[in-house]
Amino acid sequence: MSDSGTVRVGGLPEPFPNPVTATHVTYNPSFEDLRSFSRADERTTDYGAPSYVSEFRSRSADRTKNAIDDDFDDADFGLVEDAIAFANDPSNDLVCVDRMVGRHPEESYHARLYVPKAYGRIALAWAKLLEPAEGDDPDFVTVQLPDWEETAIRVLPDEGVTVVLGSDYTGEAKKSFLRLFMRRAKEAGGLGLHAGSKRLELARDGDLETVGQVFLGLSGTGKSTLTGHGFWLEDEESASMLQDDVCALRTDGVVAGSEGKGLYIKTIGLTRDQQPELYDAATHESAVLENVAVDDDGTVDFDGDRYTTNGRAVVQRDIMESADDEIDLGTIDQVFFITRNPLMPPIARLTDEQAAAAFMLGESVETSAGDPDKAGESIRVVGTNPFIIGPEGEEGNRFHDLIADLDVDAFVINTGSIGDAVDIGVEDTVTLLTETARGTIEWREDEALGMTVPAAVPGLDVDRFDVSAVVEDFDDRHAALRQDRHDYLAQFPDLRSVIVDAAY
Repeated sequence: MSDSGTVRVGGLPEPFPNPVTATHVTYNPSFEDLRSFSRADERTTDYGAPSYVSEFRSRSADRTKNAIDDDFDDADFGLVEDAIAFANDPSNDLVCVDRMVGRHPEESYHARLYVPKAYGRIALAWAKLLEPAEGDDPDFVTVQLPDWEETAIRVLPDEGVTVVLGSDYTGEAKKSFLRLFMRRAKEAGGLGLHAGSKRLELARDGDLETVGQVFLGLSGTGKSTLTGHGFWLEDEESASMLQDDVCALRTDGVVAGSEGKGLYIKTIGLTRDQQPELYDAATHESAVLENVAVDDDGTVDFDGDRYTTNGRAVVQRDIMESADDEIDLGTIDQVFFITRNPLMPPIARLTDEQAAAAFMLGESVETSAGDPDKAGESIRVVGTNPFIIGPEGEEGNRFHDLIADLDVDAFVINTGSIGDAVDIGVEDTVTLLTETARGTIEWREDEALGMTVPAAVPGLDVDRFDVSAVVEDFDDRHAALRQDRHDYLAQFPDLRSVIVDAAY
């Protein structure tokens, strides 16, 4: 850090303001101070938490470019320079907050966020997700300027710099750092995952056996619910949520977490009956709500879509009993791909090549977190990760190598329905996940599906999930799906042919 009032990051020629010495920058204010900066925009809930309504209510993916995958021209670099110049202008009052992304000694980064003081609510929500940083020099810097005339997100991955212009959505700040966290994981030989992680302690032969599970899925498709579910275990057994959003799979099998203090959860339809811990955390005074329906008297309506179906809450891990003190998973044993494709069984066991194909297919449904206008439509996103930097085919190859080297068991799970006739409930899914971890499922080859599916599961009637028997015109629909999947995978020039040919 320079004594001249500026700080350089990642070799970027343009310096940022030194938050310690710059008189127009308020550095690492308290949560209460951050809340006070946006007090005029706050509606206080009846349990004392702040609630805000932003103009932008989802990510602006179509306005986002990075200098590796996109053609950056002088105008793009100019936007970065203009944002930094704005941050250095002493007439602009800013807030600067430093936090740590990750805890692992080799997978942790000092992150710095600048926002105008009037938008202290963005810094408040973001700061509650992460632990305080130590030291002066940041690895990543984001400048978010919501009042910019143009909406544009520009990322310089090598420099660790992001500018968010013309959007006041907190998710842009959050993902600006997690995007770079995942990029650094890949540079180190591992892979960043848009995934949740959990650790199970299960009784076996008189001892407790640890099983590490990882869940890949788009925002709003059940990743947080399954990662945080207690699996109805009793006595000495336990299920602990480590991370619910972004992890780094290392070559030694460790799954390093990114966010040490909080979770950024979707709130639409949140109920105590279905998600008791998330509900209690979202109705705690420590939460920060964004675009949630809150009445003038402070009454919160999680079913209301007054502003959007992408209502959000930043909640604290220490409020949740299922959240572990640790955020790193010591060893990955099982990985699950969450889908809602009606031609898929509730669970299927995958070969390494099929798992890499599932990773590349990233089949899910669009949610309001991504594109509200297309919510509910079937989509494919490589790795269910819209924040990949670099060739996507290389991600699939890397995933293939890692799970093979680490001897990871891979599965695809359907949390929706089979055809239009058979719904797959939460109890069904939890039973399958628990018995998969216990190793009690008997498996068989389903010739119609070309996949390995359960023949018998303790406590579950698997016959009602026979896809070929339930779905009308199954043969024709499944043949068309397999061909479509193969054609989709074939479009990635870097992807290995064994993965393309594993389309199921």
